[in-house]
Amino acid sequence: MQSLLSSVLISFLIFVTTSAAFLDLRIELTHVDAGRNFTKPELLRRAARRSQARAMWLLGVQAAASSGVDPTTLTKSHILVSPGEGEYLMDLAIGTPPLPFTVILDTGSDLIWTQCKPCIKCLKVPAHLFDPSKSSTYSDLPYASKLCQALEIDNSILSADQQHCVYIYRYGDLTSSIGALATETFTFGSVAKVRVPGLGFGCGHDNWGDLNGGSGIVGFGRNPLSLISQLGIRKFAYCFTPLLQSKQSTLFFGPLADNLGGGPILTTPLLQNPSVLTFYYVSLLGITVGKNRLKIPKSAFELRKDGTGGKAAKAFKSYVKLRWSRQDGSFGLCFKTPTNDTASVKVPQLVFHFLGANMDLPKENYMFQNGDRVLCVNIANNGDSSVIGNIQQQNMKVLYDLENEKLSFAPAQCDKL
Repeated sequence: MQSLLSSVLISFLIFVTTSAAFLDLRIELTHVDAGRNFTKPELLRRAARRSQARAMWLLGVQAAASSGVDPTTLTKSHILVSPGEGEYLMDLAIGTPPLPFTVILDTGSDLIWTQCKPCIKCLKVPAHLFDPSKSSTYSDLPYASKLCQALEIDNSILSADQQHCVYIYRYGDLTSSIGALATETFTFGSVAKVRVPGLGFGCGHDNWGDLNGGSGIVGFGRNPLSLISQLGIRKFAYCFTPLLQSKQSTLFFGPLADNLGGGPILTTPLLQNPSVLTFYYVSLLGITVGKNRLKIPKSAFELRKDGTGGKAAKAFKSYVKLRWSRQDGSFGLCFKTPTNDTASVKVPQLVFHFLGANMDLPKENYMFQNGDRVLCVNIANNGDSSVIGNIQQQNMKVLYDLENEKLSFAPAQCDKL
């Protein structure tokens, strides 16, 4: 691997409420491709391409930020936990009176923002623009505010005077927003409504790129600008339903987040990178395919650019005694099966070994049928990075305990929670 960090994205997303005392809440999450009549192979290819774009950008961020970091502190076996390239949407409301919006959840960034009037350049989105002049609780933030200074740490201040803080914020897919940093009242929750006054957010007047069905972005990283940081949220969890299910996924806070059910609960430490404060990391120690734990050197958590994959993909190829069938650039390893009954094909077990915890994946989380008599491993080419995506985590409740810096997970029927 050519960078100090191998980035394994755990694609998930986010949260809500006003203070730690308010924290008994659940939020429904909608997949960005839900209801768009894609087949399962099409859904997986679209998700893989978003992950590839995201992973390449994250590698660039980490390489730049880690240029002066002691390599004994940050190694290639430290993997990035991040929500993915706009995989999930959540509903909220902004202002007084509250105006409803659907936004992208993103643990790989920090700023909360939506498009505002007047608009120099605005993206085509399903919702109206937010008009600050029609809200009684909108207030611009001055340059001296702590949140504006947090933007300065990220080199995201475009210009500023004493009365105003003007930001520019860029994302890996070249989406960007320029606007005024302000405070506003936000409302969260579909059944039990929680109103949060004075939440810092970006009012975007010049926006470029693609919001993938959303009307803004809510950052859930570790930086002071993020929703989780502003609200002091110390525990949150999510549970992703299978990709083809019509039921929504769920995000939990407080006691609801703590309850991982009756299944075996496994825990691994969360790590922090002082050079890239936004992201969450865990430590990957190894991978088992079938009955064999792979002999993986520290530099081997990568997939080759020719699509044949790294150690894990090679192990699958040697285990499955079927003819290899390359389908497209999204998936590096597919097999021709004798019949369309791919469920009867024997495939190896896949286990990720984290520090103190083994993630033993069910077959449906890493194998899928891709057309007529073709079975594919859900391992995609991501250049010099590796990604554990939301598909690998489906029907698994995952808890982020920031108080104790731990990540826990347990099997669950996410459509029944």
